[in-house]
Amino acid sequence: MPSTGLGLSSRLRYLAYRARRIDVGSVWERAREAAAQHGKWTPAVVVDMLYSAGLRQVGFQDYIDYDFAILTRRERATFMTHPFSNQLSQRFDHPGYRHLFQDKIAFDRAFSEHLQREWMVVEPGNADEVRAFAERHGTIVTKEPIGQAGTGVHRYHAADITDWTDFHGGLLDRGELLIEEVIVQHADLAAVCPGTVNTTRVTAFFDGERTHILAIAQKFGRGAVSDQMSFGGFYTMLDDDGRAVGPGYDSHGHVHITHPDSGFPIADFQLPMMAEVVAFVDRVARVVPQVQYVGWDIVVTPGGPVLVEGNWGAGVYENKPSVTGIRTGHKARYLAATGLA
Repeated sequence: MPSTGLGLSSRLRYLAYRARRIDVGSVWERAREAAAQHGKWTPAVVVDMLYSAGLRQVGFQDYIDYDFAILTRRERATFMTHPFSNQLSQRFDHPGYRHLFQDKIAFDRAFSEHLQREWMVVEPGNADEVRAFAERHGTIVTKEPIGQAGTGVHRYHAADITDWTDFHGGLLDRGELLIEEVIVQHADLAAVCPGTVNTTRVTAFFDGERTHILAIAQKFGRGAVSDQMSFGGFYTMLDDDGRAVGPGYDSHGHVHITHPDSGFPIADFQLPMMAEVVAFVDRVARVVPQVQYVGWDIVVTPGGPVLVEGNWGAGVYENKPSVTGIRTGHKARYLAATGLA
């Protein structure tokens, strides 16, 4: 296990890093928007954001996303934040194994049996194989091996491709080296957004014996190839039974009581096969036990859960009090699972 802890030196290094990168204009704009939304004085919000970032391990976007402007200090302490999540990743995700999660080709090789779909690697000279793969499946997804937040993910239809040599060369030139079969999602997910494969983010911690489910977020797309916010997606938190705790939201101030395209009431969503999801996460968490703290992206299909990817830098998905009415977060679960409580 890596020796990096959650001590003062780690926090000071992170604080120094953030101080060097601070964008005063961006902080002021975020504070202004939060003040307008919650009826606060902008300068007071700015001071509170800087204090929270410097002494309470709260990212500026965390402060906005989780409505810290309206929470008490005790309520704020219940929320996970990105700086604290980053420290967990540094401590519990062994550097020698992180590449298996950072490189999507390496990930597909390591977790192949849990993908439940066909995939291939684009290489010089295999244009015929690429054509056969695409024509067999009709629609394909390509991925750049290194990317995050949905960047480097593309969707192509075989019927639209007329020159396969040119298409193959373009994939190589653009670095779209991984091709995957499109996942067919469960009808309950397709009912919300049929045009995007809607993933479930399960943040989990494997302690060497037991897998702890820390938080579950259901992401929904808008018809694009990815359900990430950069593609217009949003999410809602789920409870331990897979039930949405309220409407959907994103980091851009949008709240979705219903899905903008399908009209599905987000608070009515129930993730199917929840027991199977929990068992599935336990299985995949044991494949690379040296990486203990992971944000797993899965999709429930008619046949059960399948794996999309795992994120060793798990990130944070949390409750939004102004949307759900719930003024507490998930941090206690993280602390208990990691033995830091």
